[in-house]
Amino acid sequence: MRYLALAGVAFVLAGCGSSTSGSSSYEAATVPQAKRLMIDYLQSKDLAYHWVACLRSGRSFEGAAIVRCNVNFGDPHIEAYCIVLREGKFYSNHQDPKVQCQRDNRGPPATTVTS
Repeated sequence: MRYLALAGVAFVLAGCGSSTSGSSSYEAATVPQAKRLMIDYLQSKDLAYHWVACLRSGRSFEGAAIVRCNVNFGDPHIEAYCIVLREGKFYSNHQDPKVQCQRDNRGPPATTVTS
């Protein structure tokens, strides 16, 4: 009987080692992945936009590097979305204002127009 009790304790302790309660559910997206997810998000909301430009912001949220996507809605109206992945899915400062998204003026590279 004593051996059964010890075996039960060992079984419970073995299960404790596999717990993920201390790990973060946030991870970094790659820049191309963030851009694709941003475009998918915009299209799912039927939002009209001119372009999307994404880059690493140099900041992080819950240990995950943030990718900032600037979205040009026209007139000019450029909106910033700072993106991480939450449980593998799109998650931005628009869902959670704690995801830092300070202003910057980056966008696609300027093109030279010749006449």
